[in-house]
Amino acid sequence: MTRTRTSIALVFVVGVLPLCFGLPKTVRAQRGSASTAPAQTTSSSATLAPESVLDNFVWLEGRWRGEWGPRVAEQAWLGPKAGEMLGVFRLAEGDKTLVTELFTLVEKSGGVDLYLRHFTPQLLPWEKSDATVLNLGKFEANKFVFENPRDGMPKRSIFTRVDADTFVARSEIIPESGDIQVVEITYHREKPAPEKPSAGSAARRKKP
Repeated sequence: MTRTRTSIALVFVVGVLPLCFGLPKTVRAQRGSASTAPAQTTSSSATLAPESVLDNFVWLEGRWRGEWGPRVAEQAWLGPKAGEMLGVFRLAEGDKTLVTELFTLVEKSGGVDLYLRHFTPQLLPWEKSDATVLNLGKFEANKFVFENPRDGMPKRSIFTRVDADTFVARSEIIPESGDIQVVEITYHREKPAPEKPSAGSAARRKKP
């Protein structure tokens, strides 16, 4: 059962994420340099340099869907607010929900930490201790590497942004015994369905 849960936890394992050691000097230097920080695009198509490390993740806001074999993985993220981004995750196979997750990206003085907890559909927590924590180790314009300084469950979680509507989540778990386990899931943004016209508006458009 433990091994099964570990395999499922790989998914976001972003995990899939206290020992907050902060960012290496090279990353702190990136944070202070507008030229090395990826630009964010506002609704007006203007390009601005992020004001904080957390701003580099604003593109995650929204709903995402990916597939892991026969399983469907879904994520939903709220945008940055008060130094935090909140996300939820669900993994389902057929008509059965296998696991749900709650995770946050939290800005710290040294960078960003990724916190993660797993739950059953009845919200019974898998972890009996503190939440899993991964620290942002390094990042580029479209690649963000989180590392676990405590253990290997997971050891590393990587977000690679392919384009505005696609990203790849890679998780690397190093168990106490056995081979390293790696899972990659490609997520695509789920866009809102177009609103259907109401009966009243349809009648107004109808020619007499």
